[in-house]
Amino acid sequence: MRAVDIIAAKRDGKELSRGEMEFLISGYVSGAIPDYQISAWAMAVYFSGMSPAETAALTSVMLQSGQTIDLAGIAGPFVDKHSTGGVGDKTSLILAPLVSALGIRDPMMSGRALGHTGGTLDKLEAIPGFRTNLSTDEFRRIIETDGFAMTGQTKEVVPADRLLYALRDVTATVESIPLITASILSKKAAEGAEAFVFDVKYGSGAFMKEREKAELLARSLVDTGTAMGKKIIALLTAMDEPLGRMTGNFLEVEECLDCLEGVYKTDEGSADSSDLMEVTLELASRMVVLGGKAESTDEARALCETCLASGKPRGLFLRNVASQGGDPKKLLELRGKWRAPFRGEVRVPGGAAAYITRVDALKTGRAAVALGVGRSRTEDPVSPTAGVEFLHKRGAKVTPQDVIMRVYSATEKGLEEALALLGEAVDFGDAPPLKQNMVLKEISAAGAA
Repeated sequence: MRAVDIIAAKRDGKELSRGEMEFLISGYVSGAIPDYQISAWAMAVYFSGMSPAETAALTSVMLQSGQTIDLAGIAGPFVDKHSTGGVGDKTSLILAPLVSALGIRDPMMSGRALGHTGGTLDKLEAIPGFRTNLSTDEFRRIIETDGFAMTGQTKEVVPADRLLYALRDVTATVESIPLITASILSKKAAEGAEAFVFDVKYGSGAFMKEREKAELLARSLVDTGTAMGKKIIALLTAMDEPLGRMTGNFLEVEECLDCLEGVYKTDEGSADSSDLMEVTLELASRMVVLGGKAESTDEARALCETCLASGKPRGLFLRNVASQGGDPKKLLELRGKWRAPFRGEVRVPGGAAAYITRVDALKTGRAAVALGVGRSRTEDPVSPTAGVEFLHKRGAKVTPQDVIMRVYSATEKGLEEALALLGEAVDFGDAPPLKQNMVLKEISAAGAA
């Protein structure tokens, strides 16, 4: 078997066998097959695509390139959620304790911020003492005691994905649907979960800007995961505007605490977390159905809302903070107080009263990077206390000089750059905008809804 023959076959649109995939991926991880040949293969995949069976074989081969987490001996069911990323997307911090309170085990392997999209690990590590570099034994123990645990990907877990992602990043093949699918599913399957809910976002602040491409990715995730024997549901959700009323690592943790306490709706005109909770409850309800705790989404949603009102998920969240080395007492003491030192505001410009018709997610995300919330390179540090707090969002009627956002920056230069971007992010109109649906479509093995 030769790499050049496999590359030629894929270039010509032929379906590769599992054996050919194993030869390529194992050879690349061991160093026997050079970068330039894998680059050529990735470009061939980009143009020729892959069948669901072929993508499933690639995913399985990548999964087996390193360690996986064995959850044998712990009572299930094991269900996880994955988001393709966005601005202000903090649903994991709310839904993990919520579904755990309903008897679902959630083994969650998360990522860090890169570019304008936020990272779950950075948010969690903003909590004083919180550790995300868990050993397998720690991960298992915390899942058994708390019902969920949140960890990062180690070098030993799916090394093929780490190598391939770096290569795709510099060869203009990041957007390949089969390669994205294999990357996501290989990491998620390594956690040991039996079922997954995928939050596939589209819009200005999403990885996929166009609905059609997002839907292709969602279908690929469902078809490939099903071919691997997993239960999969994907939701298409909106990411044209930031999710919730906070963007920033510690700020988003605070907002999640508010939501876990049932405080996510405010008087009309003020920014609130209703959009965040709508997405969270829809994702959580699918997890509950996949875990066999409810027969329908409506029944599961009602269970989630009742459970949230009981306060149990908040207690589980704080218990998990302690389990992963964090200080719950310090977290609650810092709440509402811990902010970056350089501060500013975005106000409504002069003129007549108007409605906010949009707050652009991409520009907000880029501003957050300037503030220190995110990173341009994987090695860049992030600020736990930088971010943006929204006082008004889409649909609010505002008057000249009303404060729309409070802004917190790690540096003076970053504040200046962010304020300019945020000033451009807000659109105004004479009439209120139409209500936005946050969840636009469900895709599963049974079909689309």
